[in-house]
Amino acid sequence: MKTSQRAFALIAASLLSLAGIAAGMAPAAAEPATTSDTRPNYHYTPQQNWMNDPNGLIYYGGKYHLFYQYNATGDTGGNASWGHAVSTDLTHWQQLPIAIPSDADEEVWSGSVVDDSKNTSGLGTAKRGPLVAVYTSAPRATGIQRQSIAFSIDGGTTWTKYAANPVLDIGSHNFRDPKVFWYAPANEWRMVVALSDQRKAAIYSSSNLKDWTEKSEFGPDGVTSAVWECPDLFPLQLDGKASSTKWVLTVNVAGKAEYFVGTFDGTTFTDDEPPYAAPAGTVLNDFEATGYGSGWTTTGTAFGNGSAHDTGVSGSLGAGYVDTFHNSDAETGTLTSSVFTIDKKKLNFLLAGGDHPYVEGGSIGAPPGETFQDFEGDALPGWTGTGDFTKIAPSKESLSGQLGGGVLDTCQAGCDSAQGTLTSQTFTITHPYIDLLTAGGQHPWGQNNPTAVNLVVNGQVVASVTGNDSGSMDWVHLDASAHIGQTATLQVVDQSDGSAGWGHMMVDNIVFSDTIAQRWNSETGANLLVNGTVVRTATGNDSGTLDWHSWDLSDLQGKQAQVQLVDLNSGGWGHLIADQFTLADQAALSSTQRAHWIDNGRDFYAAVTFNDAPSNQRIALAWMNNWDYANTIPSAGWRGTQSVPRILSLRTVDGQPRIVQTVAPQVSALAQLKQLQVAPPTTIPAGTKKLKVTTTTNAVRVDAVFAAGTAKNFGLQLFRSADGSQYVGVSYDTATRTLSLDRTHAGNVGFSSAFPSVDSAVVPLDHGLLRLELYLDKTSIETFAQGGRASITDLVFPAAGSNGVALTAQGGTAGLAFLTVTPLANAMSGKYSD
Repeated sequence: MKTSQRAFALIAASLLSLAGIAAGMAPAAAEPATTSDTRPNYHYTPQQNWMNDPNGLIYYGGKYHLFYQYNATGDTGGNASWGHAVSTDLTHWQQLPIAIPSDADEEVWSGSVVDDSKNTSGLGTAKRGPLVAVYTSAPRATGIQRQSIAFSIDGGTTWTKYAANPVLDIGSHNFRDPKVFWYAPANEWRMVVALSDQRKAAIYSSSNLKDWTEKSEFGPDGVTSAVWECPDLFPLQLDGKASSTKWVLTVNVAGKAEYFVGTFDGTTFTDDEPPYAAPAGTVLNDFEATGYGSGWTTTGTAFGNGSAHDTGVSGSLGAGYVDTFHNSDAETGTLTSSVFTIDKKKLNFLLAGGDHPYVEGGSIGAPPGETFQDFEGDALPGWTGTGDFTKIAPSKESLSGQLGGGVLDTCQAGCDSAQGTLTSQTFTITHPYIDLLTAGGQHPWGQNNPTAVNLVVNGQVVASVTGNDSGSMDWVHLDASAHIGQTATLQVVDQSDGSAGWGHMMVDNIVFSDTIAQRWNSETGANLLVNGTVVRTATGNDSGTLDWHSWDLSDLQGKQAQVQLVDLNSGGWGHLIADQFTLADQAALSSTQRAHWIDNGRDFYAAVTFNDAPSNQRIALAWMNNWDYANTIPSAGWRGTQSVPRILSLRTVDGQPRIVQTVAPQVSALAQLKQLQVAPPTTIPAGTKKLKVTTTTNAVRVDAVFAAGTAKNFGLQLFRSADGSQYVGVSYDTATRTLSLDRTHAGNVGFSSAFPSVDSAVVPLDHGLLRLELYLDKTSIETFAQGGRASITDLVFPAAGSNGVALTAQGGTAGLAFLTVTPLANAMSGKYSD
């Protein structure tokens, strides 16, 4: 393996860096781990119950104050109050009593804390200005989100809600997460707050924290496929130069923290990023004409007689576009292009509307068979209920995917709190399959608090299905083939109270059949047809904002093809919006691909920064979890972890200002250097090479430098089981310049279908080298590449004893320049009794 002199210099610098840490720090004494298998060693967790967003981050009185969303009544989300913890070093945290509690009238949602040292609010004393918390008040009765304040005159220990709350109310159900800071040029306060469903951040001003005036709005911009939450706005010096100060606006969207770099004049934030221009090419249709153009044909009624020409859609090019929403979502149909020859490598187009993917072989109606129950009547003769379902009857609803007007819904008195069973009359099994539609809670039979439909034979459950964590019904089936001729009953079970999400389920159209009903083909999307077969497909984004898609056509050159737009959906974003189908040589990039992310993992959300941190440092924390599975992660008695504290800086990267992160140096003080393990430099052959080092308690920092060599892909496996079947893969693809973290083989991944993932970040090699810093802590991994130019944070739940390390390479050989494993002491030792 050959490397350049520059490469060897970088390796030497990295080794000297580690040596410097060792020379400048006394080894920490080994500390016993807590008895919990999942409780982190050096990430903050509450002693018990639920925690999510960090709130009110401020350095005050020589301490870092961490407030956070806290449910004092359970270990799932809800009933939000502000928990409180303090630290002098960002690692050893002391949990304090609840700071701002929820009450009978309101929940206390996310916000921020400022030091009102000048007592502009008048809520302090003659000698001391107060700490003021600005939070989102969520009244239980109305669901309106409004901004309120509380104040503390004893340094943050006790808080009083302001008697004249709320201080800002625009009557919105999507107005939350205020971040407030002092804007010295105007001698006033500024607030940035999310207009969540509008994908906007609003900026307000105040002289006293009580009376607020709107100054401007930013957005929609960047990623708009999900609501915006937890914004932040702060200055950073570019490349450490005060004369080149920029402003950074962050918003948390689609499970991640996105940032924009620009200017702020006290009134308006302006993004420096120029508008995106997709690659030019051959336009198949831009829909500027009144009709669809020669050769384009329609079926059904959804596409009408031609393109739309109004201003209700964001992101269209020109004035015209396709929109299948006319008077309602009920209309369905297709729009198919004339035949064209594929002569370029990419087909780029804009798409929005319903997120309903193409389903190959999907159902378009009920399966053939004998209908056992369609829930169309007003009663359920022959069915018997227990618990809250003794008097249950079908309800009239219009769920997506529902057949007819009636459905069985266990949302009864109290809705999610209703629990019980409903059992059908006895029947003889005469068909191999029982097809039915379900929706609602995805809590399978055999797990805690199920929401399920069971096939019961001789008193035993022989087959079971559950919901899909949505309000859209889809086909599932019970396999009765081994029990034909036997008598049976169907049993609907709801033992969930909603604390783990979707605490009820819906059932419809039970059919005894000889075939398995496939999922609904309720598509809203675009397909590429070759010889009448779908070879590429895309769907919308559940929004009205068009975004770029790109199909790779490299393997289809010279083929005859057609574009077909499809709307087979009649509810729940049941329409399609499309524009600008263009053959091109380069791919158009979606807003997600173009976005600048602080972290590219699945578990770094609600990221915000400390006010008044020492030396003007911009220190960020985030909640390490994801709402897709947050309530179901496997931890006992508590849920919720904060990330390691990260110092954000702004540097010029490839000619553009980009956020670079470093873990706060206080974390390094936990290093147990006497237990440091070193793997010597080695060649990595194609395949997997197990190392002798281990990650012991899996609460460690791993530092590694790789040389790409001839390998197409290289990296390492962490949290590796003894037999190698379980691991977290950290790998680099040299062709795409992509670093990936693969947790699909990492122990327990089955508690939620949304959990298994491969998460990636684009980051270039530096003279053929990849430098990684990886922070492992029992059930998490935070990966930093190339000195913090990219990061990926994910939760993992490895099996006991999975602490091995291995090297990997594919398509050639790579090199390991060095690798060290440094245990990090238990900062929470003795804090909790678990």
